[in-house]
Amino acid sequence: MTYQEIVKQAQDGFLSADTTGFDGDFAIQVDIIGEGEGSFYIAYKNNTLSVEPYEYIDRDAKLIASADTFLKIADGSLNAIAAFTVGKLKVEGSIDKALEVQKMIEIMLKNKKKSNKKK
Repeated sequence: MTYQEIVKQAQDGFLSADTTGFDGDFAIQVDIIGEGEGSFYIAYKNNTLSVEPYEYIDRDAKLIASADTFLKIADGSLNAIAAFTVGKLKVEGSIDKALEVQKMIEIMLKNKKKSNKKK
């Protein structure tokens, strides 16, 4: 998988999701290591979510993982805390802000389940 494909998949997953109920804010840089290596950021500020293929200089934290690990975290099939515990995910900076991403993913998945039940 290329860097561009990884960023596109992250954008598609995060930007199409319902973040209703999430009240945090964060600026997280994601550094993909190995195949598809590169950096991008996920920021949630003033109820606006951004996922862009750039480094974020004033970030709260940096997540470092392989593309496979990060994308599994992003789609909810791997918990970020579990990935961190076994060494698949490294965090630099504020752990609390990094955990905001996991909280947002949990809310997005919960909102998706609610939406699917209504159909």
